[in-house]
Amino acid sequence: MMKKWNKEQAFSWYENLDWIVGCNYLPSNAINQLEMFQVETYDKEINLKELSWAKDLGFNSVRVYLHDLLWNESDVFKKNLNDFLDICNRLEIRPILVLFDDCHRPYPKLGKQPKPVRGVHNSGWKQSPGMALVHEIYENKEHDEIPRLQKFVEEILHDFSDDERILMWDIYNEPGQFGIGEKAITLLELVWKWALEVRPSQPLTACLDGSVGKDIIECNAENSDVITFHTYEGEKLQETIDRLAKYERPLLCTEYMAREFGSTFEFSLPIFKENNVGCFNWGLVAGKSQTHFGWSTILDLKKKKEAGEFLEDGDAIPEPAIWFHDILRVDGTPYSEDEVNFIKQITSSS
Repeated sequence: MMKKWNKEQAFSWYENLDWIVGCNYLPSNAINQLEMFQVETYDKEINLKELSWAKDLGFNSVRVYLHDLLWNESDVFKKNLNDFLDICNRLEIRPILVLFDDCHRPYPKLGKQPKPVRGVHNSGWKQSPGMALVHEIYENKEHDEIPRLQKFVEEILHDFSDDERILMWDIYNEPGQFGIGEKAITLLELVWKWALEVRPSQPLTACLDGSVGKDIIECNAENSDVITFHTYEGEKLQETIDRLAKYERPLLCTEYMAREFGSTFEFSLPIFKENNVGCFNWGLVAGKSQTHFGWSTILDLKKKKEAGEFLEDGDAIPEPAIWFHDILRVDGTPYSEDEVNFIKQITSSS
């Protein structure tokens, strides 16, 4: 099995890049990563339009979630992913691609996705592969779904292993979150094993801060080519950067920016730039995922679903008084002109 990059390889890769700055991207017409790429709902024009807005902000990367179920129809999915990568390449945006994710709703299925629940943060986002399967794999190391997950990891990393359109691979987002807990360690260790056996030319990572459990965090630290982390509290940002510097590897914050927690662009971007830390805020366009509403709205999910408070196609996206994540509306107008001007200024200055 190939091993992770040494420190010299990691810094050689990083020093050849401009300051990495971008956002976590989901098109406004998609409730989740399945709807983003499925043949019935993949929308080239929306991706081109919205990624052009990201380019206008000065972003040179986006972080995009894939899903293991998409590989069940790999030819269709690869076609759409290649199209998406071509759009990014045209705009000089190199994405981070995420393979697995423990966040939000636990029972993913292909096909028609749930309607957005009005005013609820990420009401239809789906875990990959989902809590039940993660727990079953922990209990049964010979689970009959393991070969399918292995096939997904190995084939996608192999097929795109030398693709210069891709910046890097984030193999597992926040393992252990949303009640999955430390049982995620079994799948995480398998995913690292499979990924390192392929050893793509791009760096591999999974976050430290943002993951749950000592063994999980240590596993990610031991295997990551570059160190990634999440922080949504402004006051913790510099301390986190200083603490993670001990790993002596390039640092990237792959999730930040929650306005009510002080993790604003005006506060965070100067710190990232001064410390040469790559950074990806959560969200670009406030669409069907409604992540401009805060995490607390998730508590309203069940009640609103029972009351039938869904967004129908063509409905205007509601807005809270103060946005939590996201930058732009679906028509491209900003939540804050001053904020957008600041982003453009700091991303354009040397």
